[in-house]
Amino acid sequence: MARGFGRLRREDLLRTACDVIATQGFGHTRTADIAQAAGVSQALLFYHFETKEKLFAQAFSHAARLDLDALAKLEESGGSSAERLRALLKLYPPTGKSKAWALWIDAWAESIRNAELEEMCLRIDMRWKQALRAIIDEGVQAGAFTCADSEGSTWRIISLIDGLSTQVTVHRRVLTRARMAEYVRTATAAELGLSPDELI
Repeated sequence: MARGFGRLRREDLLRTACDVIATQGFGHTRTADIAQAAGVSQALLFYHFETKEKLFAQAFSHAARLDLDALAKLEESGGSSAERLRALLKLYPPTGKSKAWALWIDAWAESIRNAELEEMCLRIDMRWKQALRAIIDEGVQAGAFTCADSEGSTWRIISLIDGLSTQVTVHRRVLTRARMAEYVRTATAAELGLSPDELI
């Protein structure tokens, strides 16, 4: 039975959209699929989101919100730059049974054809890069890190994690998460004049 307009919250639609997209993928998901799963009409979906592209972008943003909330808590947690760096390196890659990285990979691919989604992906991606660069800059100022190009180091570290996370998510038997973490620690330590053991 369809839920009435007055009782339906936008958050419910986004949550349902995330579930459907995580199962079917962006390229194979129709607004009709999301409407059916939510028990509403497509007209109501378009009332809230105007276009399929905007719905997908908002659904992806909704899925990323938990990770961004955790990032915000990390930034507000205090502690040394090294402690926050270690925390970020554990927070960003795939963990547990989360579907977030599968959704990220799918979103990157769909962004080639969806400008709304591409803008949302870029905004979220840059948020992580800004957080990492701030930690690096603070560490350099405090004398904890040695880095002549924090922007370059930020891009190289994040790009490495993105690439390895894609491998871990898509080819689970090829690379373990433990080995991935080792590679990330080694590369990050080299970028910042540290020993890999300092990032454990």
